[in-house]
Amino acid sequence: MFTILLFAGVVIVAYIFRCFVVIGKKCTSKVKLHGKTVIVTGSNTGIGKTTAIDLAKRGARVILACRSKQRGEAALQEIKRESGSNQVVFMQLDLGSLKSVRSFAETFLKSEPRLDILINNAGVLMHGRTEDGFELMFGVNHLGHFLLTNLLLERLKECGPSRIVNVSSLAQNFGKIDFNCLNSHKALRLGTSFTQMFQIYSDSKLCNVLFTYELAKRLQGTNVTCYSLHPGSIKTEVLKDINPFVQMLLTPISSFFIKNTTQGCQTTLHCALQKGIEHLSGRYFSNCTVKEVRAKAKDDAAPKKLWEMSEKFCQL
Repeated sequence: MFTILLFAGVVIVAYIFRCFVVIGKKCTSKVKLHGKTVIVTGSNTGIGKTTAIDLAKRGARVILACRSKQRGEAALQEIKRESGSNQVVFMQLDLGSLKSVRSFAETFLKSEPRLDILINNAGVLMHGRTEDGFELMFGVNHLGHFLLTNLLLERLKECGPSRIVNVSSLAQNFGKIDFNCLNSHKALRLGTSFTQMFQIYSDSKLCNVLFTYELAKRLQGTNVTCYSLHPGSIKTEVLKDINPFVQMLLTPISSFFIKNTTQGCQTTLHCALQKGIEHLSGRYFSNCTVKEVRAKAKDDAAPKKLWEMSEKFCQL
C-alpha cells in the first residue's frame, strides 16, 4: 500500500511540475494586428514558425526572415495554410553575413512602409565562423541581430508604439563576456569541445540580455520598447547539429521536460503583444513573467561596452 501511495504521490507531483513549470503560462493577449507588420527571424522552423503562425492569425503582415530560401519558401506555404492569411512574405536573411543583413534591411525599407514588431528569434548552437570571420554563435545570435535592429530602428520609431523582442535563454545565467578575447579573436571564448560549445552559446545568450538592457536605455523618450526572454526548454532544430548519440540520450526525457513549439512561443508572444508592460522595457521575461537577472546582466558598464564593440564590428 505504501508503495502504491508513494508512486501516486510521485505521479501527482510530476504532473503538477509539468503543468506549472514545464508547460507554463500562456499569452493571454487578444490583440489583433490588422495593418501591422512584424519581422520574425528564423521563422522557417521551431518557435519562430509557430510565432509567425499566431501573428498571421491575428491579422499581421508577417515577414519570414530566414537564411535558407528553400526551407523559407516551404515554411511560407505552411504558415499561409495554417493561419489562413496571405499576408505572409519570405525574405532571405543570413545573420551570419553582415552584407546579407544590410541587403535585407535595404530591401525591407524600400518595399515595406511599416514595421511594428521586430522579433529577433533565430539562433544557432554549433561551432564555426561567420562570413565576416566572427565566431558563429556570437555572429548569428548577437551581432547579426544587433546590426539588423539598428538598421531598422528609425522605421520602428516612425511606426510607434512598436516593440523589439530578443529571444535569449536561461543559459544566459551561465554566460560571461570576455571582451579581450572578443577584441583579439572575434570570439566570446576559444575552444571546440562539446562543453565549450554550450558555454559559448550561454555567452551569446547573455549578449542578448545585455543588448536589450542597453537598447532600452537608448530608446528612452521614444515610442519603442524592447524585451529579452527565456522561452523554456524546447524541442527545436537549434539542437540538430548536436552529436546524434547525445540526441539519443536526451530523447527519453524530452517528452516530459521539454515544451512543444506552441508552449515555447508563449513568452515571445507575451513580450510582443501584452499591453501594460511598456514600463518594463529592457527587462528579461520567462514564463510570461518579468524575472530578475544576475548582477552581471544589468551592470551598466558591460552592456555599454558590448554595444560599442558591436558598433565597431558592424562599422556603424
